[in-house]
Amino acid sequence: MKGRVAEASPLVKARIAGVFYLLTFATGIFALVVRGRPGAAAGLLAAACYVAVTLLFYGLFKPVNKGLSLVAALVSLAGVAVGPLQVKAVHPLVFFGFYCLLIGYLIYKSTFLPRILGVGMACASLGWLTFLSPALGQFLFPYNLAPGMIGEGALTLWLLIKGVDAQRWREQAGATAAPLHR
Repeated sequence: MKGRVAEASPLVKARIAGVFYLLTFATGIFALVVRGRPGAAAGLLAAACYVAVTLLFYGLFKPVNKGLSLVAALVSLAGVAVGPLQVKAVHPLVFFGFYCLLIGYLIYKSTFLPRILGVGMACASLGWLTFLSPALGQFLFPYNLAPGMIGEGALTLWLLIKGVDAQRWREQAGATAAPLHR
């Protein structure tokens, strides 16, 4: 399975990322609403789906900026790891705020996704980053969730319906690989 995904076209990878993003939303919302073992299991499934999104996004955004795509992936994975540990020093949504900001920038700089999606992801980050201050995050709750739901939701729908412009992705990937062959 891993080999097939690695060899898949960027359009297929984008659509698979959209599916996992949608599953993250569905299982994450279920985990917030349902308590006990079913909610905990849904939370773990949401985390696993977000790891899949993170890895797929790393591959999709490497042609834009490999280093920044790696930093974004590491920030996201740190957020996934911190969530179940319930570390009191930092809210996991802070990690996702920085992740959304980095992904928003990568989308904005890409040639294969609409820039407005990057702006939406940057706006999404603002809602999550309110949790840098736990008091502010709780005061603004649940309104601070709206930018994330809208920005990440728009990206999810775009990936599911349109995917990425595969030709432009290949051109951008080729442009980043060209200097290595000189």
